[in-house]
Amino acid sequence: MPQSIFSMLAFLPLLLAAVLLVGFNWPARRAMPLVFAVTVTIALVAWDMTVNRVVASALQGLILTGSILWIIFGAILLLNTLKYSGAITAIRRGFSGISSDRRVQVVIVAWLLGCFIEGASGFGTPAAVVAPLLVALGFPALAAVMAGMMVQSTPVSFGAVGTPIVVGITGGLDQTAISDQLIAQDSSWDAFYRLITSEVALIHAAAGVLMPLLMCMMLTRFFGEYRSWREGLAIAPFAIFAGLAFVVPYALAGVFLGPEFPSLLGAMIGLIIVVPAVRTGFLIPKSSWDFPATDDWPSKWLGSIDVRLENLAEKTPMPIVLAWCPYFLLALLLVLSRVNDGIKAFLNQHGVLQWNDILGESGISGSIALFYQPGGLMILVVLITYFLHRMRFPEFKAAIRESTQTLLGAGFVLLFTVPMVRILINSGVNLADLPAMPQAMAQLVADGVGAIYPFFAPSVGALGAFIAGSNTVSNLMLAQFQFDAAQLIGVSSALLVAVQAVGAAAGNMIAIHNVVAASATVGLLGREGETIRMTIIPTLYYLTVVGMIAVLAIYGVGVTDVLTSR
Repeated sequence: MPQSIFSMLAFLPLLLAAVLLVGFNWPARRAMPLVFAVTVTIALVAWDMTVNRVVASALQGLILTGSILWIIFGAILLLNTLKYSGAITAIRRGFSGISSDRRVQVVIVAWLLGCFIEGASGFGTPAAVVAPLLVALGFPALAAVMAGMMVQSTPVSFGAVGTPIVVGITGGLDQTAISDQLIAQDSSWDAFYRLITSEVALIHAAAGVLMPLLMCMMLTRFFGEYRSWREGLAIAPFAIFAGLAFVVPYALAGVFLGPEFPSLLGAMIGLIIVVPAVRTGFLIPKSSWDFPATDDWPSKWLGSIDVRLENLAEKTPMPIVLAWCPYFLLALLLVLSRVNDGIKAFLNQHGVLQWNDILGESGISGSIALFYQPGGLMILVVLITYFLHRMRFPEFKAAIRESTQTLLGAGFVLLFTVPMVRILINSGVNLADLPAMPQAMAQLVADGVGAIYPFFAPSVGALGAFIAGSNTVSNLMLAQFQFDAAQLIGVSSALLVAVQAVGAAAGNMIAIHNVVAASATVGLLGREGETIRMTIIPTLYYLTVVGMIAVLAIYGVGVTDVLTSR
């Protein structure tokens, strides 16, 4: 059978998922079991994977599902705890004091706070924290999920203290072979690695500066009374200012400090600049924008978790600092657990459930680090909040009950989605001597476009993230492929690896299990197709801009590196 047929078969599960979720608007709980069954059939029949490896991959996916559900549960429980403690009431009133304009709120909470959380933790945590917080501030659940998913873009390549670069790029490239080539050119791996990191930062900064504006425009177009792009565009001066406040220090950190801190520093500096500017009314339009009256919201906007101010029990007003303390504490714990080697080692050595070489399959392992993962840290913050906010036990019990009920729906969908992903990724070991399915898909794209491949290279990275729901995993799967493609067509290999990382970040905005996880935190399961239909717009914007930058850099400016074929 021709290689192209195998490549098209590899695409089939993704195409089926897209058609069912986006085209037919099936809920993920119906679509993903069918997609999983098709994936297993292709793996066994076309790829000739052994039954043992398919089952081991599915079990690995179930372990990863446990990790994701742990994060979701922590995020939902934190929200519900703050709802019953009265903190949400104080937080909403506090934001009204800064600005009642929903466009300003989405820039501060979703963009800047979300970027900070991504820099500290990554792995879907920003959407899991930001989406319920936006709902608590009075956003429709669907709008909150859309905004939370859009954060999964610019900061992602340097999320989790640089993991997609530190682990994804270094682990995805053949360092030994590349180092030999670099030494022959009087260079080194460290110089090549710094070049990739710098290019990732600069390309993201160029594309990401407009993301806050696009977020505002999406908000007014899909959730405004007049469904107007123009109402979002009206806040362009402020939104671009907020974009620059993040991307300038972000890019400088990427170029001069390395991959660990761009998202963290960019968000911290951005918040320090933007929040005081908002208080003075700097660049804020005179006319404030809000959603229609809540009674006029379509049912599809609403999730099952309702924390609107008018539905909260009256409690003694809480000081705003005390109300925000749990989020401040969570941010502090996330940063310390990622940058302090002692704390990081302690958390990774305790409370870890691990299964190596599942069913005897080498390289297929899974683990759940209960204390290190954000879910464990969120639950720790919840326990502290119980005492800090002087809650009554019946209130805490109600928060746990509501959170558990919400979790069950997400669990069913992810039981099929994540195992499907792991089968695709682990399909490189087979009896048919075929590359892994994601690599077969990437090869089909590269073979089909030839010399203009640099324009499509970011889309290959996005494809990997769409499959895996992870920038890091996409880089692990496809960084070497991008390097080899660059060598084949004689262009800068560092640049193509960089746009791989950037495109993989953008792909997180439409990754199915990320959408499911974010939706679960606000009780919006079953409307994943609605979310993807919206987030495909910023994804296409991002990939188009990055592809154009790659083409201009290579064929216009003539960007090269020491390994560029001449």
